[in-house]
Amino acid sequence: MKVIVLFDGVSALGKSPDLAILETVEAVESVLAADGHEPTRIPVNPDGRWIERVRRAKPDLAFNLCEGIDGVASLESSVISSLELLGVPTTGSGSWTTSICLRKHVINTMLDAAHLPVPRFGVARAGSPLPSVGYPAICKPAAEDASLGVEQRSVVKSARALHARVTAMHEEWDDVIVQRFIAGREVNVGILGNQVLPIAEIDFSAMPDEYWRIVSYRSKWQTGSDEDLGSVPHCPADLPDMLTAELGRIALAAWRVVGGAGYGRVDMRIDESGQPWILEVNANPDFAPTAGLARMARTAGIDYAAMVRIVCDEALAARQGSTEDRWTRKQRLSGVEAVG
Repeated sequence: MKVIVLFDGVSALGKSPDLAILETVEAVESVLAADGHEPTRIPVNPDGRWIERVRRAKPDLAFNLCEGIDGVASLESSVISSLELLGVPTTGSGSWTTSICLRKHVINTMLDAAHLPVPRFGVARAGSPLPSVGYPAICKPAAEDASLGVEQRSVVKSARALHARVTAMHEEWDDVIVQRFIAGREVNVGILGNQVLPIAEIDFSAMPDEYWRIVSYRSKWQTGSDEDLGSVPHCPADLPDMLTAELGRIALAAWRVVGGAGYGRVDMRIDESGQPWILEVNANPDFAPTAGLARMARTAGIDYAAMVRIVCDEALAARQGSTEDRWTRKQRLSGVEAVG
C-alpha cells in the first residue's frame, strides 16, 4: 500500500526546525515500512506544491500528521479539505470536525445543545461588552491549540483583571473565549477508533502554591520549567469505577457530537462535587510516541505500532461501504427511480 505521510514542512524544516515533528514522522514511517507498505513523506508548505505531489503519488492512504502550516492551527482543516477534494483516504477526523474543534465557542455551543456538561462561557470581541460568566474565569484564544495564549494571567478573579487580560489578548486574537474556571482534578480521555483508552490525570501537586492549577503553554513546551514540573500526567488515573465510566460516556458522546473519527482526546475537569466538565475536544491530537495518546494506548496494552495500524484501518474502513454510484444513491434517496 502506498502511504504518504504529511507534516508541517515550514515548522519541521525551517531555520529553527521542530525536531519533534520529524521524530513522529520517522516513527510512523518505521511502522508502515515494517508492515510492508511504501511510505513517502510530503512536507506541507504554503505554496501549495505539496498538493501536486500528492496527486502524482496516487496514494492509497494519507497519514496526516499536519497540525497546521507554519504553526498556524487554523490551516489544519485546509490541509484535510485538500485531501478530501482529491479523494484520498486520510487518517483522523475530517475537515469539518477539525475546524469545529479549533473554534472553542462553536463546539461549546454544540456540546451545550447536546446537554453535555460545559462550563459557562462567552466570547469577548473588541468593542463589545465582556461576557459575564462569574469568577474565577479563564481566558483563551477561541481558535487556537497547543495552549497558545494560556498562562497564569489567563485566570482572572475580577472584572478589572478580565478587562486587562482580554485587552492584551486582542493584540493577537480577535475572538477570546471567557469561561468559568473549574477548580479540581484535570483528566484526559483518549479515544482510539471506538475505544475509550485508560484515563490520564494531570498531577498538579508540585505546582508552586501561588500558581493556578492549569496546563499552560509553559507546561507543555518549556521543558524543565516550574509549570512543566508542576503538571505531570499519570496514567491510569486513580478514579472510582463509576466516575471512570461516566467520564468515558461523556467523552464518547462529545466525540459523536463533533463527528470525530480515528483518534482524539477529550480534556475534562472534575469539580469538588465530583461533576465532570468538558474543557476541550481535540481532533487529531499529538501522535508522537511520547505523547499522551500513545501513553494511554500503552496502558491499554496497545503499543505504538498497533496504534498506527488501528488508525490506518479506521481511515480505510471509512471509505468502504456501498458500491452504488454516489449520485445514483442521492437520487434514489430523493425519490428518483433508477433508469435501465
